Order: sequence, then C-alpha cells, then structure tokens
Amino acid sequence: MSERATLAGESLSEVEDLVEEALADYSAHSKSQFLDDIERRIRGFMVRCVRVCRTLPDSYEGRHFGQQLLRSSSSSAANFRAVRRGRSQKEYFAKLSLVVEELDESLFWLETLVELDLLAAQRLAELLDEGYQLLKILSKSRKTVSD
Repeated sequence: MSERATLAGESLSEVEDLVEEALADYSAHSKSQFLDDIERRIRGFMVRCVRVCRTLPDSYEGRHFGQQLLRSSSSSAANFRAVRRGRSQKEYFAKLSLVVEELDESLFWLETLVELDLLAAQRLAELLDEGYQLLKILSKSRKTVSD
C-alpha cells in the first residue's frame, strides 16, 4: 500500500489495519468458491465505480478522470473473468497481474477525485476500502501462484 492511501486523514498503518481486519477468511473455501466470490466483489467494485462516474461534475477534469476510472475498473473486472479461463499457470499469473495493476490504477483515480475535491473523501471511503481489500487479496493470491 502506498502513501497515497492516507486520503481520509488516517495514517498509512491505520489504513492497513482497517483493510487487514476486514479481509474475508477464504481458508475454508474451495478454489472455485474463492474465485466466484472475488469475481462477484470485483464486478460490484466496477459497478460502484460506474455509479461514481455518473455523479462527477461535467467539467474537463470530471470527464477525464471519470473516463480513466471507467477504463481501469472495467478492465480489472474483465481481466479477472479471463483469469478464470487461464489455460496454464503462467497465463493465470499474467492475467492476475493485469487485474492487480488495473485495480491499483482504479484506486489511484478514486484517490485523485478526492485530492482534487471532485468528490468528498467520506463518500468514497467504503469503495476505497473494498478496492484495497481486493488488491490485498489478489496480490496475495498472485504471490501464492508464483511460489
């Protein structure tokens, strides 16, 4: 997690603690159940990002950053779907890496919306939290695949 995660005035360790506490326990899930749940959550993340974009001001900045957020959040969801169809361990890892990259970019654009006062931090707090939870889960999953 980066320094930019401190949007709502929390320290980096407070944000990490929040994300750590909220992570779902997938230890009792099968791989299929895990993938089903993550796919549902990442699609929900994308839908919520679309709804955020619909509320942005009709200014150059609002349109530009909204389009960037739409692209990255939809790309993370579409690429996760492709993860499930990976034909090999290498392909699975490569697609999962794309998901992590696009999800991180989505978080960057959400944070940018707050930093530029296009949206209030408290309005995006839950969405940012969900994004960081997904990022942490998928990053750990990617590391597990590479080991």
